Amino acid sequence: MATGEGAAITIDCLEDDGIVMVDVNNSRRDEGDRMPGKRLPGRCYHLVDAANLESIRRDGLLSASRLLRRAGLHVPLCQRSDREQRRARTCLPDGTILRDQIPMPPSALAQCLVDGLVPAGWYELLNSMVFFWLDAERLHRQARAARPWPQLIFEIDTWALLARYESRAFVTPFNTGNARRRPARRGRATFVSYPTWISTGWAHESAKLALPLRSASHAPVELTVSDSVPDIMKYVVEIRAADLNAYSMPQNSNSH
Repeated sequence: MATGEGAAITIDCLEDDGIVMVDVNNSRRDEGDRMPGKRLPGRCYHLVDAANLESIRRDGLLSASRLLRRAGLHVPLCQRSDREQRRARTCLPDGTILRDQIPMPPSALAQCLVDGLVPAGWYELLNSMVFFWLDAERLHRQARAARPWPQLIFEIDTWALLARYESRAFVTPFNTGNARRRPARRGRATFVSYPTWISTGWAHESAKLALPLRSASHAPVELTVSDSVPDIMKYVVEIRAADLNAYSMPQNSNSH
């Protein structure tokens, strides 16, 4: 399977519990790390349920909202699903898997939404985005929470992705998929457009949500792209199986 620009990904073997080895030969591995300037790490990460691999190869990364529509659900059901908490891992009619949103109960969200947004609106907002971790440790926590289902790690060239999707890219200052354990206050402006963050840091979040201004050194936790990244395979530099047993993190710690 080619990922563009000379990259080749070969799945060496399969076992009953999923993909156990992925061999990647990619000449772009260090290119993003050499990019000058501020700012985001040269690599970002997306955790993929192994059951969704063929779908992603074919259609790219789609937001949960897009996946619901693609699955052919009736419009009222699709709209309701967009605005309700997913309390369990969900298999759509076309076989696509959606992750649970257990760490975001509506009762907890109601206590930390600050701009008039209700929990249903927060679910709808998150369901409209494709998420990438900027910190490998958070990625590993999510992999741990996804047990026992096999997971794949997509390592992505951040700068190549932004070169194409900067106009639809946002950064967040915390894990927006978790509202437990003293959750951060949040609203629509928690998602700061990437160009805005480059120019003014977290000032937009502070002004719109009436929150204290975060330090300029406060690193983004998530990178998101609205709606979809249909050509995601162009930016993937490595695919590997996640080790679900290597981290002693609590289950359901992340929901994206």
